[in-house]
Amino acid sequence: MRALPGAARLFVGIVVLCAVGVVAAGPYDGIDPATLVLLAVLFVVAESMGTVMGKTGISPSSSASLAAVVLVGPVGAALVDLVSWLLVFRRQSLVKRAFNGAQFAIAAYAAGHTFVALGGDIGVPGRADFPLVVAPFVAALLVHTLVNTLLMGGLMWCLGVIRLQPRRFRWRPLVTLELSSIGYGVLGLLIAAIWGVVGAFAIVLVLLPMFTARWAFDQYIAEQRAHDATLATLCQAVETKDYYTRGHCMRVSKGSGMIARELGMNAERVQTIRYAGMLHDVGKLGVPTKVLQKSGKLTEEEYAAIQLHPMRGYEIVREIGFLDEALAGIMHHHERMDGRGYPMGLAGTDIPEFARIISVADAFDCMTSTRSYRRARSTEEAIAELRRCAGPQFDPKMVDALIAAVDRDGWEAHEAVDPPEDDTAEVAQQDHDDPSVPLRVAGEAER
Repeated sequence: MRALPGAARLFVGIVVLCAVGVVAAGPYDGIDPATLVLLAVLFVVAESMGTVMGKTGISPSSSASLAAVVLVGPVGAALVDLVSWLLVFRRQSLVKRAFNGAQFAIAAYAAGHTFVALGGDIGVPGRADFPLVVAPFVAALLVHTLVNTLLMGGLMWCLGVIRLQPRRFRWRPLVTLELSSIGYGVLGLLIAAIWGVVGAFAIVLVLLPMFTARWAFDQYIAEQRAHDATLATLCQAVETKDYYTRGHCMRVSKGSGMIARELGMNAERVQTIRYAGMLHDVGKLGVPTKVLQKSGKLTEEEYAAIQLHPMRGYEIVREIGFLDEALAGIMHHHERMDGRGYPMGLAGTDIPEFARIISVADAFDCMTSTRSYRRARSTEEAIAELRRCAGPQFDPKMVDALIAAVDRDGWEAHEAVDPPEDDTAEVAQQDHDDPSVPLRVAGEAER
C-alpha cells in the first residue's frame, strides 16, 4: 500500500470501505448460506481460470457475479464477490485482492439494485419468468460492466497510467475487453436458470465448458507466441548483417500495425500486417553483406541484388502458411505509386494494400533512426518528408493514417546503435529505405 501514490491509496481505501459498508449493512434475510458458499466456489474457480492478454486479463468470473445478483440479490452478490477475491488462486498482494473484491462487490450491489428496480425477482428464475426477466438482467449486466470500468479507470488515473486525453486514448482494446466481459456476464442468467433444475450440480455444468474454452484459448495464445518467436528469430538473422538496422523490423511491424488499426482493419489482419512488417526485409539474407554495407556507389549488379531482395524474401517465407496476405506485403513493399518501384513496377492500387502500408512504416522508421551517414530525424521532419513523397512514392491514405496514429499514440525514438569495435569494417553511407537519400549507382543518376 505504501508503494502506491497518495491519490491511489485514498481511492483504494474509499472503494474498500464502501464495499465493506455495503456488506456489513445487510440485510441477509432469506438468503440460503449454502447457495452463498457454492456461488463463492464458482466465482473463485472462474476467476482463477483467467487468461492474460498483453497487459490485461480476462476471466469468466463476471458470470458468477451476475448469477449471484439473480439468486441472492444485491447484498448477497456483494458478499460473494468481496469474500471470493480473498480466496482466488493467484499470487497477488492483499491490497490488490481487497481492491478487486471491493470493486466487484460495489458493481454487483449496483447491478442487483438495478435488477430489482426494473422488476426482476430475486431467486431461481422459473419458466414463467422468461422472457420478462431478460430486460432487467441485461440492464443489471450493463450497470455491472460500467461500474467495474469506472472504478478500474479511476484507479488507473490515480496511478498515472491513463490521462483524460480522448484523442490519445486507445478505446478499441478497452471496448474489446468489456464486450468479452459482457459475453461472460450473459452466462449469469443461464447459470441461475440451470440452478433451479439441477441445484449445485449447475457448477459442474458451467465450469466444464469454461475449462474447455480456456484450454482452447490457451492453445491459441501459445501458437501465436510460437509464431512471434519464429519470426523474431528471422528478424535477428537479417539484422546481424547490418548493425545500424537493429530493431528496425520490429519497429516497422509496430508502425504497420498502427496504420492498419487506424484504417479500421480487424484484429486478424492487423496481426498479419505485423508479421509482414517483421519479415519485410528477410530477403536481405540473400544479399551479400558487402553490398548492404558498401560505403560507395553501387555497381549495376549490386543494385540489381538489392532490387531482388523483396522477391528473395517471398521465396524464403512463402511456405509459412499463417503468413497468408503478408506475403504480398513482403514481395511488393518497394513498389511506388508512380510505377517506378521494384521488383515489378506496379503502380497505384495495383500495389497490394499491405505493401503500401509497409512502405510508409518502413520509410518512417528509417528516417527516425540514426544511420552511419546522418543522425535520426525528428518525428516532425519524417512526417514532412512522407507528406512530400505522398502521391508519387507513397499512398497518401497510408501516410495520413500513420500521421493520425502517431499523433494519438506517439512514437518512441530509436536509440542509436553503437558501431562495431572493428574500425576497419565498411559502413554503408546510403539506405534503400530512406526516401530522402536516393541510392547512388555508378555511372547512372541517383535512384
